[in-house]
Amino acid sequence: MSRILIIEDEDSIADLEKDYLELSDFEVWIENRGDTGLKAALEGSFDLVVLDLMLPGMDGFEVCRKIREQKNIPILMVSAKKDDIDKIRGLGLGADDYMTKPFSPSELVARVKAHLARYQRLVGAGTRDNDVIEIRGLRIDKTARRVWVDGEEKTFTTKEFDLLTFLAENPNHVFSKEELFRHVWNMDSVGDIATVTVHIKKIREKIEYDTSKPQYIETIWGVGYRFKV
Repeated sequence: MSRILIIEDEDSIADLEKDYLELSDFEVWIENRGDTGLKAALEGSFDLVVLDLMLPGMDGFEVCRKIREQKNIPILMVSAKKDDIDKIRGLGLGADDYMTKPFSPSELVARVKAHLARYQRLVGAGTRDNDVIEIRGLRIDKTARRVWVDGEEKTFTTKEFDLLTFLAENPNHVFSKEELFRHVWNMDSVGDIATVTVHIKKIREKIEYDTSKPQYIETIWGVGYRFKV
């Protein structure tokens, strides 16, 4: 079942959208502020976001920009503003579609289905040819730069992803912090060894079941780290 996040501050509109989407067998979550909506979008496993433009806490433009920095899921922007400049700006920030209020709830459902189908075709088509590493429930799609743990997608920063991928591509090899910094950051490690430690900690928090007993990234005391297979 696809999960939809609605970020809308008008309760009556949000509830109507939710009702229609749920009738079409979608699982729906509502947030009524831009800042909390952004947090939910980045931390939750949603397949599409219906995003209002005028929101308290943070406007829809900023929410869209920040979501798109980390995720490629479809974003359907809705607004009472009819100006072309707003539509152009929203699409330019990464929104996949723009609907002007008032609109038919059935039209919203139709567009949601169309965007999800298109996105799933693109992801499905790309996955067959993508360069993927799979190890004990951990799936790293190098082409799409996405990571899943037991089917749940996790969000990684650029360097977190690069570091995890490098270690996974070189299993059972022990790397010192200096070597990791040189390979991943392409720099000498002068004064920056702590950067590697911090990134390893963040990666473990996302992929390990028990960070005190890591099953993927092992610390070799006095030497460095290795990825266990």
